[in-house]
Amino acid sequence: MASDDRWLERLRLELAWFTGQAALRSRGAGAILRFVHVRPRRRGAFQPLHEDEISPQFLDRAIRALKRWKYDFLGMDEVCRRAVTLPERRRFVALTFDGANKDLIDCAYPVLARHAVPFTIYVPTAFPDGVGEAWWLGLEQVIARESRVSLMMGEKEQRFTVTGNAEKQALFSHLEGWLRSLPPADVSAAIADLCTRYRIDLAALSREASMNWEDLAKLAADPLVTIGSATVNYPVLANMKDTAALREMTMGKAVAESAFHREIRHLAFPFGDRSSFRRSHVVMAEEAGFASAVSTIPGIVDAEGRTNLRALPRISWDGRMRSLRMLRVLVSGVAFAPVKPTGSVTS
Repeated sequence: MASDDRWLERLRLELAWFTGQAALRSRGAGAILRFVHVRPRRRGAFQPLHEDEISPQFLDRAIRALKRWKYDFLGMDEVCRRAVTLPERRRFVALTFDGANKDLIDCAYPVLARHAVPFTIYVPTAFPDGVGEAWWLGLEQVIARESRVSLMMGEKEQRFTVTGNAEKQALFSHLEGWLRSLPPADVSAAIADLCTRYRIDLAALSREASMNWEDLAKLAADPLVTIGSATVNYPVLANMKDTAALREMTMGKAVAESAFHREIRHLAFPFGDRSSFRRSHVVMAEEAGFASAVSTIPGIVDAEGRTNLRALPRISWDGRMRSLRMLRVLVSGVAFAPVKPTGSVTS
């Protein structure tokens, strides 16, 4: 079903292109693009995180295309200004990267620096500290290696047999959804149980995948780079008590400000979809002193204050798609219904 939905979405975007909507009916002030991994394509049929990956070559093509289409490339400070002022003649695009992954400095930064475009990194500070848990990577490795997987789900041990790629993908989606429904302490306990059973060193895996503070300092020295916060541990805020969620925001900001000796003005809600944060977290972002907070709810940014700066929509580019036509339709805004000023976050 998910595959069918993906193809229907691609067809809808292609039809929007061929009917000329992208050129004739562009709306909003601009768009914020979200990327997670930029790295050479990996081999192997089982790639559950493939939608969050693009190649350096595609990043280069996308930037070249956006320049041809006359988009202004902005950092998040300027995005905030454009979102509350009168519309300008040219629309903007902002490039943002979640997770502070190691491939950002190894593979993406050379492309971004060559094009001299601004971009924003959202850093969950536990990861450069070497104590963050990238549980999704541990889950991927276990399922990739094993044909039989067992783990404790609640108080009951569950066993799964997965021999083919489709079964492995289905199990990953099932367990990922289950883990994202748990409070942070329960996520840590569940992934520790799983990784211990199958001899996965999650701590080493997480450290290897993340930039360290030295890497981030190099990026922070570039005036085109904006450093934002993604809390401390990158938890699902909706699964936490309000006091704990606010502490994640304020501590992530404080640690980053201490590390980079500058004000951290911008936040990314971890995961950022409709189920991962609530309207109360939008209010908390303002209380914590953030000028903006981005989600992964798709949409475009309007001018004249019509988009909530602390519930900004972003377009998460699906790495399984390589069509610049689709990119043009998405950044034009014609693929999205207008976003209400209060944002689309549930109470």
